[in-house]
Amino acid sequence: MWQIMDMLNAHKKDMVAPEDALPGRDRSPYPLAREHAVLGTDMLDTPPDAEEIVLAGGCFWGIERIAWQIPGVWTTSSGYAGGFTPHPTYEEVFSAKTGHTEAVRVVVQGSTQEERDAVLRRLLEEFWQQHDPTTAMRQGNDVGTEYRSAVYWTTPHQGEIVRDSARRYQEALDAAGRGAITTELLPLAEAGDGKYYPAEPEHQQYLAKNPGGYCNHGFNGVACSLG
Repeated sequence: MWQIMDMLNAHKKDMVAPEDALPGRDRSPYPLAREHAVLGTDMLDTPPDAEEIVLAGGCFWGIERIAWQIPGVWTTSSGYAGGFTPHPTYEEVFSAKTGHTEAVRVVVQGSTQEERDAVLRRLLEEFWQQHDPTTAMRQGNDVGTEYRSAVYWTTPHQGEIVRDSARRYQEALDAAGRGAITTELLPLAEAGDGKYYPAEPEHQQYLAKNPGGYCNHGFNGVACSLG
């Protein structure tokens, strides 16, 4: 099935050039949701003892559900990152004409850097294992630049942890006879326009509100402990 979807959506696998991206707008075209439906936290805030990182691995509904279940995650939200169109809509991102990937902002919390690092490593462990980081511009039957795998960090220290996790997970993939990681690894500031845009309210915590909703995430068959 995915081969057919690849052929039908081949035009969406080419990254749009910045000058060809949709123009966007100077503010969000929809109201931003604040209260997390599962955690009860403020999705637009980052407490003093917390830090944010942005993950993408296919449909953001599934990645967000994986993230909010990790102990030490303070809040999550679904959104768009790595593109060029200011304040895009879901429909615009789906067109593959904005350059964004469906992404999840994750805020990890801990009273010390060591505690936050431990949460981040656990988060990355689940991230690598619960999607296929070897398929470029696709997750399962979802094809296009908006479904590409990516990790965008917000501090140099996070970047070191992310790159180490990717190296260790590649070793696990190699041992299992799987392919090379295609995940985009960048500081958020260098990904597209350097910004994360929260998605429409109906996409926030979608799988908590719709337990039977679409999700193609699950264990990919290659385990690797990053603790």
